[in-house]
Amino acid sequence: MAECSAVLRPRAAACSISSHRIRFCLVVMLILGIPSAHSQLDKMYVEVTDLNLLVEETRLLKLVQIGQYNTSLEVISNIQHPDIVQLVPPSIEIPGSNEPNKTVVISYDICAYGKSPGHSEVTFNVTPPGFVNLDTVYLRITVMHSNEINIISYIMGWIYFAAWSVSFYPQIYINFKRKSVVGLNFDFLALNIMGFTMYSLFNCGLYFSKEIQNEYFSRHPRGLNPVQLNDVFFSLHAAFATLITITQCFLYEREEQRVSTVGRGILGAFSAVVIVTGSIAVVGKIEWLDWLYYCSYVKLAITLIKYVPQAYMNYKRKSTVGWSIGNIFLDFVGGFLSILQMVLNAYNYNDWVSFFGDATKFGLGLFSLVFDIFFILQHYVFYREGKEFVMVNSSDESSEMTSSAEGREYFLLVDSWNADKKYNLDVKV
Repeated sequence: MAECSAVLRPRAAACSISSHRIRFCLVVMLILGIPSAHSQLDKMYVEVTDLNLLVEETRLLKLVQIGQYNTSLEVISNIQHPDIVQLVPPSIEIPGSNEPNKTVVISYDICAYGKSPGHSEVTFNVTPPGFVNLDTVYLRITVMHSNEINIISYIMGWIYFAAWSVSFYPQIYINFKRKSVVGLNFDFLALNIMGFTMYSLFNCGLYFSKEIQNEYFSRHPRGLNPVQLNDVFFSLHAAFATLITITQCFLYEREEQRVSTVGRGILGAFSAVVIVTGSIAVVGKIEWLDWLYYCSYVKLAITLIKYVPQAYMNYKRKSTVGWSIGNIFLDFVGGFLSILQMVLNAYNYNDWVSFFGDATKFGLGLFSLVFDIFFILQHYVFYREGKEFVMVNSSDESSEMTSSAEGREYFLLVDSWNADKKYNLDVKV
């Protein structure tokens, strides 16, 4: 009996273990079966994610379901600003099916109605929860006063883009025409090339790098890439045009001009910021997106100070000769239209909070306009009598003096005279 008892106990234990295993397997199968049933609804999305409406305008859009589910669901919309937009119906009943079809496509109509100007996001959730993930299902809705204002704003954007792009060439042309860069401040050029290099890094990084884009969208899941192709083109073109101007400084007359000690110190400080933060990004302490943000901060700082050396140089020389006023006019047009576009958009979308809240963009635009006005005053009011002195040989006297611009004062250098002395002919043509 003892032996039988000894034999029976393990068998009973074995039966007990088997029973527990069976129960465990059934539970696991049941648990695993639930996600399997849930996965029958493969996808749900709205056919558009960005929608523009006029006030009191209605647009029809569709919520699309791919695959059926064996349980009824209710998809409910969550509107960020109900005073701006209204969705009808606010929720959609999705019936279940006894025999779910995993490939069938079913769409549900939703009407979006613009109530007042502004921007609003719409997200969706599902009841009962946990059956479908709707984190990627959303709408960005913009309601505006007038479509005409929107078109005007769009045209303005391209005009100031063109004005800013062309603004580099008057300076290049005047340098070529004079065969001289005297009057053009080298600190301004050095700061400009660094600023546009930082701007190009930021734009190219966000536009071309998938890794950096993923970092951005992980922080802003329903955001848009802030960098567009025209931003990339402008920054690269600006850096290229500035490099052409810098090359002219090595080819043409420049007298004793060079980058000042203060300018070198400022450039060194900015370079240190870029190198240090870049090194931190390399070792993985910050993301590359953060490094690009630091580059953009350097660009913003340079924009604030880059005109100061040129304005001071004009003041010291009491002249704007060598500094292109055409560049200033185009920059003024671009800056003015940029701010005007911000005003129009703020009115059209009733978004004055963003207008005044974006102090960086508005402040930089206004700051540039102030400097443009100051340069115009220097050129036409303060130093309007400033003259450029041109050296000519006796053999070129006639042609040079008849083809020169009005208001310039010339000096004639004659071989038989003292070659080191300038003789004021006091001739104006």
